[in-house]
Amino acid sequence: MKRSETVADAAITLLAERGMRGLTHRAVDEAAGLPSGSTSNLARTRAALLELTLSRLTELEMEVMAVAYERVPLTLDGLPARLAGALRVQLDDRRRTLARYELALEATRRPELREIYDRAGRRFRDPAPAMLAALGSKDPARHARQLVAFGEGLMFDAIAGAAQTPTLAAVPRVFAARLPTAAGRAGLGLRRLVLGGCLMPAHTGGLSFTSINSSR
Repeated sequence: MKRSETVADAAITLLAERGMRGLTHRAVDEAAGLPSGSTSNLARTRAALLELTLSRLTELEMEVMAVAYERVPLTLDGLPARLAGALRVQLDDRRRTLARYELALEATRRPELREIYDRAGRRFRDPAPAMLAALGSKDPARHARQLVAFGEGLMFDAIAGAAQTPTLAAVPRVFAARLPTAAGRAGLGLRRLVLGGCLMPAHTGGLSFTSINSSR
């Protein structure tokens, strides 16, 4: 493992365990088991350390997401399981996700970090419209934003909110419950996702699907 990865991994752990205030060059050296000054040699400033940490975090998340997506083929019927797999890898390693929340909050106060954070986020969000378009969405950009927001909400509630972490079997059902289904074409007998729906806030404060055709 490269020293930069060792430093960044230690920084991710510190962010998850101690928060932003606990992230210092000296603390990273100690957590990584490196000689004093090693982190400063790689990232002279705090801004540089945050950028290094965010870059490494993005790399790690891209790796685990790719593995999760490879397990389920991109089909209409497989979409809930595919989305659930991506969510589960984030819930299974709370260290990564907590560190990302810390960096997200810090980015609201640091314009230079905001730019880097948003650029990293686009690597995860940009493929979503193309995926939904391939599955027949009539408005893939909007539906992608809604599905991402729903998944982010589930993740935040499980990690930082009052909800318990959903079981492995429950996660696909949660997504499937938010995706309307209808009978497939005659003779196929397959369930198909009707991607002409959209997520709208329900009166209960939760989320539900309504038809976009009814709003036109």
